[in-house]
Amino acid sequence: MKNKLSKQHWENIYKTKDTTTEVSWYQGNPQTSVDLILSTGVDKVANILDVGGGDSKLADKLLEQGFKNVFVLDITGEALRKAQARLGRAQLVTWIESDILRFETDTRFDVWHDRATFHFLTKKKDIRRYVELAGKFIKRGGYLIISTFSKEGPKQCSGLDITRYSEDTIKETVGKRFNLIKSFKEIHTTPFNTKQSFIYSVFKRLVN
Repeated sequence: MKNKLSKQHWENIYKTKDTTTEVSWYQGNPQTSVDLILSTGVDKVANILDVGGGDSKLADKLLEQGFKNVFVLDITGEALRKAQARLGRAQLVTWIESDILRFETDTRFDVWHDRATFHFLTKKKDIRRYVELAGKFIKRGGYLIISTFSKEGPKQCSGLDITRYSEDTIKETVGKRFNLIKSFKEIHTTPFNTKQSFIYSVFKRLVN
């Protein structure tokens, strides 16, 4: 489980780096994530959780699409404060400062989205815990959208080891409570013009 040092690591990154030019995961327009969320067909009042969303522009784009119940979770308060300052529409977004592995809520989500958080879990017990929480908090028939580094992607990010996935291994890891709808690779160009191979996977929560 992530510890205090992990939180300090991320707080330091968001306090000392320009997130539009100095962090590899930055996307000016997270179009693939938006398209995948729209492809689920959920309505505009659906509960959408962005895990590790931080200062991502996904919340901005979902608000532009007319979604009214957007939740952004991040271990890093500094990242959330930056997003809040930018958006200025906090009444449409619920901001959650939490380690995902310690997350508790009475809310159930129609869509659980995660770009580049899940792959930071490297211990089997932490990976199992994450999947358990997703199964608990996603509504039956809801969607799990995960993007991680592919097998061709980097072995580290922000000085931390990560777990890389293929379509087969992400399917096996997520387990039997979800049905894999589709999985595909995408090359992300970082702000410093390097290439990273991601794999996006969309799962549907089974009703049983």
